Amino acid sequence: MKLLAVAAIAASLVQAQTAERPRIPSVAHIALRVSDVDRARAFYKDFLGFAEPFKLNNADRSLALTFIKINDAQYIELFPGLKSDEDRLHHIAIQTDNAERMRVYLASRGIKVPERVPKGRIGNMNFNVQDPDGHTLEIVEYAPEGWSVRENGNYAPATRVSRHMLHVGIIVGNLEAAMRFYRDILGFTEIWRGSSDGKTLSWVNMKVPDGGDYIEFMLYRDLPAADKRGVVHHIALEVPDMTEAQAVLEARPYRTTYTRPLEMHVGKNRRRQLNLFDPDGTRTELMEPNTVDGKPAPWSDAPAPVASER
Repeated sequence: MKLLAVAAIAASLVQAQTAERPRIPSVAHIALRVSDVDRARAFYKDFLGFAEPFKLNNADRSLALTFIKINDAQYIELFPGLKSDEDRLHHIAIQTDNAERMRVYLASRGIKVPERVPKGRIGNMNFNVQDPDGHTLEIVEYAPEGWSVRENGNYAPATRVSRHMLHVGIIVGNLEAAMRFYRDILGFTEIWRGSSDGKTLSWVNMKVPDGGDYIEFMLYRDLPAADKRGVVHHIALEVPDMTEAQAVLEARPYRTTYTRPLEMHVGKNRRRQLNLFDPDGTRTELMEPNTVDGKPAPWSDAPAPVASER
């Protein structure tokens, strides 16, 4: 028995030392806390045009969470029960082709991981880690028998304002630490950085290693209070033509209940954008894939914000 235990430990050490990172092809989902799930559903379904393929209930049959489908690989998860002083961001998720190998790889790089990869209630393999800013990052592998794969090609109505979640935005208070985690360990690649005022860096865009999606670091010297982060933590949906997308939204019956103006503008990244806000104030950013003049947006060399105390 002792020999078997020693052999198992040795095999585990060898596996950790030789671990390679599996593929990360996409940003899989963003999960949001909402105060009124029916009002949130109306925004994401009736206004943005998405479908709701499945949901999960608690033991008492109350809603635990529901899924809004963007495409076969990307979702928005809605968790009811948002409290007035809570951050609306619940977690973000990236897709991998092998969750167990990712678990072993992250452990080999000093990241705290669970002892095994569980199968979730919708049949996918997933586990959570924490990034340096305390955000929960879910690692998900779409299992062949899972509900996500089961519904491939379904719940994809023509009413969708977008077919692709281009990025998710998260608050970052320590750029150096975030880069060590997302770039050096997970293999993300920096594709752009910008500044809102030309003096201090505001955004760093980090692309997944094996796809085109990215996570946008929203840089802050003084971090907003938890209940003030809804416009910062955000979803970006790609639309091929902003004028057409705006016209579609203006024509939706839901528009009569959406009291904010629909204002198109050109961002610092030289792309046309339009901001929308769900009933809890969480921002959905519609964005065209290309710059207005076809030229790459200039990068900022401004310094990152640094707080005097963290």
